[in-house]
Amino acid sequence: MLASRHHQSLLEYRRARYLKLALCLVVVATVAYLWIDPTPRYPKHYGGTWLGYTLGTIAALLMLWLMLLGIRKRRYGSRLGTVQGWTSAHVYLGGAVLVVATLHAGFELGWNVHTLAWVLVLAVSASGVYGVLVYLRYPALVTANLGDDTIDTLVLKVGEIDRECEALAMNLPDEVNALVMRARQSRVGGGLLRELRGERVRCPTREACTRLPAALAPKLSTEQVRLGERLLAAMVRKRELLARARRDLQLRAAMRVWLLLHVPLSFGAIAALIAHVVSVFYFW
Repeated sequence: MLASRHHQSLLEYRRARYLKLALCLVVVATVAYLWIDPTPRYPKHYGGTWLGYTLGTIAALLMLWLMLLGIRKRRYGSRLGTVQGWTSAHVYLGGAVLVVATLHAGFELGWNVHTLAWVLVLAVSASGVYGVLVYLRYPALVTANLGDDTIDTLVLKVGEIDRECEALAMNLPDEVNALVMRARQSRVGGGLLRELRGERVRCPTREACTRLPAALAPKLSTEQVRLGERLLAAMVRKRELLARARRDLQLRAAMRVWLLLHVPLSFGAIAALIAHVVSVFYFW
C-alpha cells in the first residue's frame, strides 16, 4: 500500500483529492455567478459587486498561497503536508484561480492594469500546464535515453573514441586525418538555446561519418582498408554517443526552461495583483 502511494502521480495524489477540491470551487463560483442577480444599479456582474469582491478575494488569497510552494519545497523538515501533496494542490488550484479570476472580472477585459493581472494569471496557468506535462513525461525519457550511463560517462567514452580514431587515422590518407581532427571539435552543450536544439546543431562528427566513405574510396592496401572500416565504425559509435548526450541535455533544458518562464510570470502576476488592488481601493 505504501509502495503504491509512493509511486502514484502527483495528479492522482490521494485519489485526486485536490482535483475534486478545485472542481468544487469552480462549480460553486460558477453557480454563484449565474444564480445571484447583479445589483439594480449595474445590470451585469463586475468586480465591484459584493460577489465580485468575494471572488476576487478568493483568487488573490489562492495566488498568494500558490507562491508558497517554493518555500515548502525547501522546508525539508516541515510537517505541513508532503511536497507531492502541495504540488498536486498547486496544479489543480492554480487552474481554478484562472476561472475564479475571470468570474471576478465579469468577463470585462480592457487595456488596463486589471486586465494585465488577468493576462499574467493566464500566462502562469499556461506555463504551469506545460511544466506538468514536462515533469510527468521527460524524466522517463531521460532514463530511457541514458540507460546505465550518465552525461559524464558519455563524454569519457567520446574521448576514448577520439583517441582510438586518431591512432587509426595515422596510417590513412591526409583527407581522412583531416576529417578525424575536425570531428574532435564536436561540442556538447554550450548554452540553453544550443541545448534545446539538440541534434539540430552542426556536428563535425556527423559530417565526418558522411564524408569518410568517399575519403576511404581510393585504392588502399588491405591493412588500410581494415583500418578504415574500424575507423568508420568508431566514428559511428561516437556519433551515437554524442546524439544521446545532446538528447539528455535537450530534455533537461526543456525541464529548466519552463521555470525560467513560470517563476518570473508568477512574480509578475503578484505585482500586477497588488497594483490592481491598490488602484481599485485608492482610485475608486
